[in-house]
Amino acid sequence: MRYFKRMTVACATLLTLVLPEIAAAQSLQYHRDESWVPIPEVSPPYWEMNGAAVDRAGRRVYATRRFDPPIIEIDGATGKILNEIGSGLLAWPHGIFVDHEGFIWAADATVGDPPSLGLMGPIPIAVKAGRGHQVFKLTPDGEVVMTLGTKGVAGNDSEHFNAPTAVVVDPVDGDIFVSDGHNDQTNARIVKFSKDGKFIRSWGKLGSGPGEFNVPHALALDSQGRVLVADRGNRRIQVFDQDGGFITQWPQFGAISGIAITPDDIMFLTGGNKITIANAKDGTILGEITQGINAEGVATDAYGNIYASEVFDRSVKKFVH
Repeated sequence: MRYFKRMTVACATLLTLVLPEIAAAQSLQYHRDESWVPIPEVSPPYWEMNGAAVDRAGRRVYATRRFDPPIIEIDGATGKILNEIGSGLLAWPHGIFVDHEGFIWAADATVGDPPSLGLMGPIPIAVKAGRGHQVFKLTPDGEVVMTLGTKGVAGNDSEHFNAPTAVVVDPVDGDIFVSDGHNDQTNARIVKFSKDGKFIRSWGKLGSGPGEFNVPHALALDSQGRVLVADRGNRRIQVFDQDGGFITQWPQFGAISGIAITPDDIMFLTGGNKITIANAKDGTILGEITQGINAEGVATDAYGNIYASEVFDRSVKKFVH
């Protein structure tokens, strides 16, 4: 039944998006969209841009910055900043995701416990409020509708995180997956919850073997529902089923910070001063974007456009094909 549901959702998605997705798959030559307003127009030194996410239509792009308010909403067509949300909510903003219903999910890596090696420290207003080590589900207006983790408390059980880095939601049944751990002294695991936030299971520990992690920095789901994890400290992508069963690993990409996958399994990976384009089914490298890029977060819309967020350049850039 689960297979049938996934195939039904996949077929419906492809019927809706087939032309732009085919075009994206066939045209892998990308260039920066210079018409996009730079994000931000003037780069303050405290605007470290980390996570990137986009709704399926590409109308709204979301990014996390290490400044309050930590989440910015961007017009996908022009690059204009439309809104800022989440004031006082995130101590050290990290990964961000927009689910199939349009809700925004944000992970607060909290600079870890002990601290990770970020350029910017935690946001003072959130630290004063005792924030940290949580994952939030928000409406586009910034209303919190679900919270995972315990406010300001690090841990390694069903109710605590220690520097959660990213979150993704399965469009079929709403299950939630969180990558937890931002250095080799925090956690090193993937945590799975039901759509209503109930703990299901976790897997992984610090190490370099199959199913072990050293900074699980980002994650994404492919068309089969497999969980692809950017195991950055071990310089590889690991692939799992949704119960945590190890399937394979791909070391050819090196240290990856961000990962995004289209419905037809075109994969975009950030790391090594480039965006690598690959086949998410088997890890085959299809191309690269090297035009002035040093991205951390990455997202892609229904038309194959790419949105990349940069820590050092303190910006969000759009690439088109």
